[in-house]
Amino acid sequence: MQADTQFPPLETVTRPAVDTAAAAYYLNRKPQTLRSWACFDGSGPIRAFRINGRLAWKVEDLRRVLGVSQ
Repeated sequence: MQADTQFPPLETVTRPAVDTAAAAYYLNRKPQTLRSWACFDGSGPIRAFRINGRLAWKVEDLRRVLGVSQ
């Protein structure tokens, strides 16, 4: 993840899922932490799914964990 990457506020995200870098930013975790959650099922507060072999994280799950309203 690059330091100059800008992510919109979670409240304004309209996509159903985000990539690992964005999810890590919103959760204030390193991307590798989220990857380990995906490898060890049930070890994290949310679960990932795969789109074309890449990890994706549901925006609704991120909002639920962070207590952000839509």
